[in-house]
Amino acid sequence: MLVEKNVPLQSSNSFGIVAKALTLVRIGSEADIAAVLQNPALHAGPTFILGGGSNIVLTGDVKPLVLKVEITGKRLVKETDKAWIIEAGAGENWHELVTWTLQHGFPGLENLALIPGTVGASPVQNIGAYGVELQDRFDSLDAVDLSTGQTFTLNAAQCAFGYRDSVFKHASTPTDSGAAGFGLAGKALITRVRFALPKLWKPVLGYADIEKKRLQSKVEEPTALQIYEWVCEIRRAKLPDPKVIGNAGSFFKNPTVSPEQCEDIIQRDPKIVHYQLADGSVKLAAGWLIDACGWKGKSIGNAGVYDKQALVLVNRGGAANPVTGGEVMTLAKAIQTSVYERFGLRLEPEPVVV
Repeated sequence: MLVEKNVPLQSSNSFGIVAKALTLVRIGSEADIAAVLQNPALHAGPTFILGGGSNIVLTGDVKPLVLKVEITGKRLVKETDKAWIIEAGAGENWHELVTWTLQHGFPGLENLALIPGTVGASPVQNIGAYGVELQDRFDSLDAVDLSTGQTFTLNAAQCAFGYRDSVFKHASTPTDSGAAGFGLAGKALITRVRFALPKLWKPVLGYADIEKKRLQSKVEEPTALQIYEWVCEIRRAKLPDPKVIGNAGSFFKNPTVSPEQCEDIIQRDPKIVHYQLADGSVKLAAGWLIDACGWKGKSIGNAGVYDKQALVLVNRGGAANPVTGGEVMTLAKAIQTSVYERFGLRLEPEPVVV
């Protein structure tokens, strides 16, 4: 185990914000976690788990011990009558895993192509795109309890998946009976994730952008690889490459409202983009709400709203004069205020603010 001091994090967060980790340990195996927990100097204080840095906003140097997850490996664990069970290390690049599964004949993750970040972060956020969420393809995960060092496994129900949500985003708070809740935020480090990829695969279509690509290609029954290629084309056309323009992807969650609330907004703004959900509620496009408030292309300091997709906040200062976390959050709060004042809706940020 190598303990590093004052480690620059500009290249380890997709916004390109300048900050440093006062102390950082690279986690390449469970043995590295055990070594940290056995070291009183390291184990005494709080920790911060860092994956690909694609869903964080750094507002200063990171004082807690940074555990940089770099556990790798991809393999077929087993087959059932219904699915292939694929396992990947938490430090694997998510998009590279999606590509690998298709190259090996395991469809199911194609709608989630080009989502930035690592495999270990995918269940934390319950990532999703174009009609598929991680929970739809999830089998189980392994993690280590950072208090005891014990390894444990969680299935989908135990992960308590929700819209961009999971048990890993909630603190362990006491219940009414006084017992500890099951929140795992800051308490566990995910080491490996397993996915159940269906043998009876069916394409997940329906989203307007995907349907447009299908019609343009004149393909009635697209393959998983074709959907993968369409999703990559769509995302590259709409979203900035973090390697070129720093960003954290979609910055706000799409708000969910009742049918009555949606109808009230439609009466005032008939063009609002919305999607009916299975439970009867309605999901509104946060990017449309932000654009309607006039924010697309606007900036505060070096933090800007991407001119092709208002849901994405970007680093307009580049590497030479990068945005600060404070500028990003000032812009985000201004957007939240505008949307609330016009639509009565509170946008919730997706990234973790550190």
